[in-house]
Amino acid sequence: MKVELFSDGACSGNPGPGGYGVILRAMGKEKEISGFEPETTNNRMELRGVIEGLRALKYPCDVIVTTDSRYVCDGINNGWAKSWKAKGWKKSDGKPASNTDLWDELLKLVGIHNVSFKWVRGHNSHPENERCDRLAVAAITKS
Repeated sequence: MKVELFSDGACSGNPGPGGYGVILRAMGKEKEISGFEPETTNNRMELRGVIEGLRALKYPCDVIVTTDSRYVCDGINNGWAKSWKAKGWKKSDGKPASNTDLWDELLKLVGIHNVSFKWVRGHNSHPENERCDRLAVAAITKS
């Protein structure tokens, strides 16, 4: 099955309270997912949104992930996360990679599904990205 996954993360302060918003679209239907963490970073929320969207899929799918996070897109598309893991979670400069727990989880999920990542400019009138941002911000303010 082909699935479109739109995701965004938000943080009030960095670090601070954060939220993520996800839209899953398949076979003419949509599902919204959002969540909150009391003390986090923007990058963690960007990763968490994609992870939770992929975790919601019940079986392997062809997934196009659309996000405004260069961190997430480049981490997968440029092979950085796989390289960090292969080097014991060290970056090319020898420094420790950040958010390794979430990168590890994302790599496992990407291994289950056939996933491609597409970057869009944030806050630039992309309808689904704007909706995901509203979901993420609402998750923070509801807590």
